[in-house]
Amino acid sequence: MALKNEKQNPAFYALIAALIVMSVGPIVLMLATSFKTNVDVYDASVSAFFFAPTIANYETVLCNVLWYEPAHVDYCNPTFGRALGNSIVVALVSTGLTLVIGCMAAYALVRFKFMGRGTVSMTTLLMRMVPPAVLLVPVFGIWTFQYHLDGTRLGIILVYTAMNLPFVIWILQSFIVQVPIQLEEAARMDGANPMQVFFLVVMPIIKPGLAAAAIFTFRIAWNEFLLANALLDRNTRTVPVTIVNSITEYDINWGVIMATGMLLAIPPVIFTFVASKQIITGMTAGAVKG
Repeated sequence: MALKNEKQNPAFYALIAALIVMSVGPIVLMLATSFKTNVDVYDASVSAFFFAPTIANYETVLCNVLWYEPAHVDYCNPTFGRALGNSIVVALVSTGLTLVIGCMAAYALVRFKFMGRGTVSMTTLLMRMVPPAVLLVPVFGIWTFQYHLDGTRLGIILVYTAMNLPFVIWILQSFIVQVPIQLEEAARMDGANPMQVFFLVVMPIIKPGLAAAAIFTFRIAWNEFLLANALLDRNTRTVPVTIVNSITEYDINWGVIMATGMLLAIPPVIFTFVASKQIITGMTAGAVKG
């Protein structure tokens, strides 16, 4: 007996459309505002989407890295361009450190038997539940008065590494457990030392887990504001901190702020796209028999 296809309730499509508008609408509005002059932003007679676009805001943000001097820029303020560079360095270095340390720690927890192994594994996950706001005061005190790492990119990189490490260790354990121990034993019989077994046998197999952990770590380090605002100075601020500090009671250049926000969104999208391809490659690597 053939089943009749039931028509979907129109309310379902209305809900989907509303969710799409709520998700994409702010991004489209931010993109449109980034191509407006400050006069057009405050002019109520100018339409939100129908106006004469300009790239002046992007030229203002990137004036210190452009190969030409924008005609409308009398003084090139390097704040935003410097912040973009700081964000890229902090996010990439902290992600790399977290993956290397977290992968080794996860491998040790899975493969080596020692007293309290289960407790250590559970403790790492519980540490991830601590909100960053709780760490703000003690980290600020230690970094400022004891180690003098406040205002340095190294200081915030170490903080992000420690903050993201518990989750990376926890997620990579589930991938390392699935690696057959016979592969490692065969590599040792062929003369491979422990480091070669780890880097040449284990890490290529857990590539999807590394990519997933990298996406998670990079996005947190890229968007984090609270700790960066407290620990970084004028020369080492990241983009989220710079955007907030550019809003004053005397002047708000919404066009420049929106242009910076659009530039802020590009690197995570590119990084996620590249890392997600590694996830797909790793998942389909053994799907076809040779």
